Amino acid sequence: MEIFTDNAMLDGILNKLPIGLKQHSLRAREKAIELASMHGLDSEKAGFAALCHDIARNMDGDELYRRSEFYGFTIHPVEKAEKVLLHGPVGAEILRRECEINDLEIIQAVWWHSTFNSMLGPIAKCTFLADKLDPNKTSRFNDMAGKYGLAKKNLDLAILAFLEEDIRNLLINRKQIHPASMDARNWLIELSV
Repeated sequence: MEIFTDNAMLDGILNKLPIGLKQHSLRAREKAIELASMHGLDSEKAGFAALCHDIARNMDGDELYRRSEFYGFTIHPVEKAEKVLLHGPVGAEILRRECEINDLEIIQAVWWHSTFNSMLGPIAKCTFLADKLDPNKTSRFNDMAGKYGLAKKNLDLAILAFLEEDIRNLLINRKQIHPASMDARNWLIELSV
């Protein structure tokens, strides 16, 4: 299974991903296109961001940490404890540096697709939801059909539902919560009032 874009460097990166990650990226692209179309958004850009969201997901935690330091990122203590959270920022920087993709909406969508953050736009919203709505993630989240129905009506409320469930699970398991997720939750509540 080969993935083709208009960027040879990106094609090389995407096609080196493990098959399961490639399949997830393709499913996410289709879901992002679908959501963007439903909401009158740029479906091509949403699909592209979702396709690229996990380009660094196959790197181990130490490699993600090394690259984050090399790129000069400020690494939050939650990210030090859960290095997998760095795959979004590292992936975004790979897109920018190696693939010469400088579209801010795409970069932000890839950067924040795991934790989300406040003030993000519609492409990031579609990418976050497309990642979470992958049918292969049904064991991670409850009521996927309900969340998908919500996403068809209101992207913000669907993101809020995913964030709140994720935060609840982290609390139950006594794990740290990334402050960006909390900021996003509070921002989305403000928007929905």
